[in-house]
Order: sequence, then C-alpha cells, then structure tokens
Amino acid sequence: MAEEIINRVASSPLVTIDLEDYYHKGERQVYDLAQNLFQGMILREKDLREFVKEHDWSKYEGKNIALICSEDAIVPTWAYMLVATKLEGVANKVVMGSLETLEYALYQDVLSKIDAQEFADKPIVIKGCGNLPVPDSAYVELTMLLKPYAKSIMYGEPCSTVPLYKKPRRTTP
Repeated sequence: MAEEIINRVASSPLVTIDLEDYYHKGERQVYDLAQNLFQGMILREKDLREFVKEHDWSKYEGKNIALICSEDAIVPTWAYMLVATKLEGVANKVVMGSLETLEYALYQDVLSKIDAQEFADKPIVIKGCGNLPVPDSAYVELTMLLKPYAKSIMYGEPCSTVPLYKKPRRTTP
C-alpha cells in the first residue's frame, strides 16, 4: 500500500512574499520635455508656461508618469517641477527620471506601508520568478525591511530557495 504524499511546503511555517502582489496596475508613461524645446535645443520659459496652461492634463488621470528630456539640452529643474505641478492630483505618481526610476518609486511607496513586525520570528521566502517587471531594488528594499524581524530570509521558491539571512540564536549565559 502506497504512503500518503505530504506537502511539506504547504504545512511548513514558511511565509512566502511575492513582490508581484505589490505591483501597481496603473499604466506607466513617459512625459518627454523634448516636445517643449524650441528648435529641439532650447527651453523657453514663456513657451513652456503657455503650454502648461493650455495642455489637457486629464489624459494622465491615474497614470504613473516618468518625466524626462530625451534631447541633449539643458533643461532647468524648475521646468520638471512646473510640469509636475499640473500632474499632481491627476496622475497617480510622478517622478523625474526613467521608467526604471518610476518603478523603483512605486515599490518604495508600497513597501513603506508594510508592517514588518507582522513577520517577526518567521521564516520568509521572497519569491523570485515572475512575469511582471519587479526591479531588483525592490528585492533589496524588502530584504532590508524584513531583516530586523524575520527568523530567516530566503530567495526563490519554497521548494528551492537560496538562504540569505538567518537570525543568530541567543545564547544564554
């Protein structure tokens, strides 16, 4: 007679955290200030202010926006700030930088809301493989957040993990 197969992973105290569960579903979009340059080289304040005043910012409703300038032009910081003032309250998130910078900022926001004490003295597996573009920085950020509390931290899948950290045992005198 065959023995019953027991799923040890399911019955273990391991807590699996999948960063894909924290992925913001909103659309990501780049806003390129190059479109506001005069002759593709110079940013003129008067022109930018007129554009900002007249532009329909509602098309960015709920989106996550990365502000860049793809041209090799000197764009003063205030120009990004001016555009950001119109996107605030319309877009979900606005950052100055690439889409990678935007993704990092979105994960920073969500990870800052995690109560790490909830994972006190628990073995944690941070799931590694997935289909969404989770930045490597989010894995590092989560590890740093959990380390003071977790019993152990591993990376991968519960059936095949890479150990990263194990809380030292307290020695009694």
